[in-house]
Amino acid sequence: MVDNPSPDELFATDAYLRTAEATVTAVDGDRVILDRTVFYPGGGGQPADRGIVTWDAADGGVGHADVVGVGRANGRIQHQLALPGPDAGPPPDTPVRLELDWDRRHLLMRTHTALHILCGVIWDDFGVAVTGGNMEPGKGRLDFALDAVTSELGAAIERRLNEEVERAHEIVVEFVDRTAGDLDPALIRTKADLIPASINPLRVIDIVGLDRQADGGTHVAATTEVGRIEVTKTENKGRDNKRIRLAVHDAWQA
Repeated sequence: MVDNPSPDELFATDAYLRTAEATVTAVDGDRVILDRTVFYPGGGGQPADRGIVTWDAADGGVGHADVVGVGRANGRIQHQLALPGPDAGPPPDTPVRLELDWDRRHLLMRTHTALHILCGVIWDDFGVAVTGGNMEPGKGRLDFALDAVTSELGAAIERRLNEEVERAHEIVVEFVDRTAGDLDPALIRTKADLIPASINPLRVIDIVGLDRQADGGTHVAATTEVGRIEVTKTENKGRDNKRIRLAVHDAWQA
């Protein structure tokens, strides 16, 4: 393992960090760049975070703005703010306080982990790669290079998923040198390697004893936190491209 290469990206090592203090380093219209952030910029099918930024305004009041978009540009994370007009946001060098929409983020963490559990189960049982995927809070889907999927297979997979949830697998983050990572084909589960060769080290999510693969998103700390997983639909999307949709529910829900 190697050290985290992006200490300013706080979500990469602590997905449970809901707030942080930061400083504005640059402004481009309604977008600000910060020296550190808890906001995940989206990627790998996981949507970007939402939340609030507040700061001490020049008039003595408190400025605040919703974060309505987060993304990468020229290697830096930009935060798009909902502002009432030009120059209404915090100028460069302004200290700001960041606060995530935690309910949304945590549901995305549960959903993303559920998809990794699905990936681990399919890899163990069939040894096939992921051909696509997407998610939103509470539901998502993965496509696999399977010959066929049926409702009966979907029901069997759902049972397997919830068995793995109940096994309370610990989930840990590692950073692995790209050269070593390239020697382990199981680390990159997509049929095409979509991770640029320049990404080094690889950030790896390890659902201990089930699934270990390169991933940049946010996850819960143990599978029991996911809740109950429901396979909502199986679809044939073409040759070697079979889709499994799922939803996550609180564990007590029927």
